[in-house]
Formats: sequence, C-alpha cells, structure tokens
Amino acid sequence: MRLLRVIGPVGYLAVHLEILVLCMVLLGAFGIQFFEGELPCPLCILQRLGMMLAATGAAFMLVKWKDGRLSHGDYMTGHGMIILAALGGSFVSIRQILLHIMPGDAGYGDPVMGLHLYSWALVVFVCLIGSSAVCLLFNDWFLEGQARTGWWSRVALGLLVILILANTVNIIVEQGFHFLLPDDPPRYQLLYDLGIKK
Repeated sequence: MRLLRVIGPVGYLAVHLEILVLCMVLLGAFGIQFFEGELPCPLCILQRLGMMLAATGAAFMLVKWKDGRLSHGDYMTGHGMIILAALGGSFVSIRQILLHIMPGDAGYGDPVMGLHLYSWALVVFVCLIGSSAVCLLFNDWFLEGQARTGWWSRVALGLLVILILANTVNIIVEQGFHFLLPDDPPRYQLLYDLGIKK
C-alpha cells in the first residue's frame, strides 16, 4: 500500500506506459522511414492512425485524472476508445499481412527482427486490446490510491501531440496536392509538386 501512495494507482502508470510505448513505436516507424528510406503506404498510415487514436484514449484518461481522481465511467470510456482504435488498426494490419501472405512475396519494406512493420503493428494492437481488457477487469484495484498529473504526464502528452502533428505534416508532404496516396509511394510528392525536387 505504501508503494501505491508513492506512485499512485497502477492504472495511472498503465496509462502513461500505453502513451509512451505507442509514442516509441511511432518514433521507430519514423526512424525506419527516414533512415531506411521506406515511405509509409496508405495502410501503414492507417495503422499509425490507429496507434495515435489508441494513445488518444489513454490521453483522455490522463487529462481526466488531472484533478486527482478518475471516475470509473471515464476509465471505461478511455479503455473503450483504446480497444476500438486497436480493433480498427488490427483489421488494417491483417489486411496488409494478407496482401503479402503468398509464397515468394517479399512483403512491403524490410523486416525488423524477422517481422515486417505491419506484423509488429498487429502485435501492438493485440497487446493494447489485452492490456485494456485487464485494466477493465481489475478496475477497482487499478484505480486504488490517489494520483495527480505532474511533469511526467505533461511529457507523455506533449510527445503524443508532437507525433500527431509530425504524422499530419508527413502525410501532407508525402501525398502532395493529390487526392490519393499511391499504394507504393515513390517519393515525397509535395516537394515535386512545388518544384523543390526534380
């Protein structure tokens, strides 16, 4: 019980971890995009969107927690948002896996630790669904104790906002002035549309 007085409810830590882990995954995707030169396809962007929406569910709980206590209704709403976002993202991941499931298909992009990014995305979405289910099953225990948002909460929320803005800019630069993003984007189209690159 003394530990809970120091760190606050377990659910409070879980919300921070969900945001930070999703931010690290999104930063990793940016790293592969910029350092490996692999532009995200439309399905990749939808998977990133699913992760950002799931993180928004966790951010909703964190913002509601700022007064020191989160209601059970807010807690369930936040985890419901995470589960719905993770379900949507997992459907997109499964769609992309099925596109490259035939023997001899090398898949889209280079594998990371043996799996392509869309396979890792499915793992992340399944883990999100599982963690939210556990949080909902044990909500009384996870909400035990008092917690107030502090600098660590502002860091987590700030990083999420920066990544949402960065992904928005990325989509605009990659798609340019075109209605649809190609299935296999060859370049940052906006730079070509503006004549910055030939």
